[in-house]
Amino acid sequence: MQSLTISLIQTHLHWEEKAANLQMLEQKIMGISQKTELVVLPEMFSTGFSMKPELFAETMEGPTLQWMKRIAAEKKIVLTGSLIIEEDQKFYNRLIWMLPNGQYGVYDKRHRFAFAGEDEHYTAGSKRLIASVKGWRINLLVCYDLRFPVWARQSPSAADRAHGEAEYDLLIYVANWPERRSHAWKTLLQARAIENQCYVVGVNRVGNDGNNIYHSGDSMIVDPMGETVYTKKDEEDIFTITLNKEELMLVREKLPFLKDADRFLLLNEDDLVEEA
Repeated sequence: MQSLTISLIQTHLHWEEKAANLQMLEQKIMGISQKTELVVLPEMFSTGFSMKPELFAETMEGPTLQWMKRIAAEKKIVLTGSLIIEEDQKFYNRLIWMLPNGQYGVYDKRHRFAFAGEDEHYTAGSKRLIASVKGWRINLLVCYDLRFPVWARQSPSAADRAHGEAEYDLLIYVANWPERRSHAWKTLLQARAIENQCYVVGVNRVGNDGNNIYHSGDSMIVDPMGETVYTKKDEEDIFTITLNKEELMLVREKLPFLKDADRFLLLNEDDLVEEA
């Protein structure tokens, strides 16, 4: 069973300054000396958590996507993080999963943070993205999605369930999660790992944003038993770790809890028909 080496970049972000953020992040990524296969950036890594998409949105042919393609190719990594995208006259908080060959997958943040007005500026996504690399299946989500366990819940097919197989092996959240709610962040990351019997990675930013909201980072790696493997508070940090697929499978074999999970389907509002 193959291992997977991941690098987490916990960093301060220059408020609504794309060029400065891309230059800073390029230096950090290119400076990773260990061999790594996947680099994870925070939510809205090019701007910070901005509610001004009309000023900072790009298309899928824009400079930040081109930057991601170049970095992924030069470093020979998968690169992921979210940014502001405009498509069909709508704005999205869109996570990009960029491969070294220039191909990519996308996930539009499902749960918009209405407390900060995100729902007034951005359109919600309706489909999950489960990527695959080196035999690992990876569920990619964004920040506020963490509070909604059904959206992240393992839902393997009946055949997979009968053989004790899961829908995915690693759950990644990219975030701009404020320090004032850091206890919820840390607790929910551990809960998602335990209930889904998977590794969980949460990558958060540090420092004050343009609204003077402080972020303590607290980026975390949690193992399938809910134990914290790594966390870092208040400081910028680049952390690289190799995850072992065999250890994950041993947990699932020893404790085959996913076989007993409830079966369910996720429906969009458009799929529901109200009674007259």
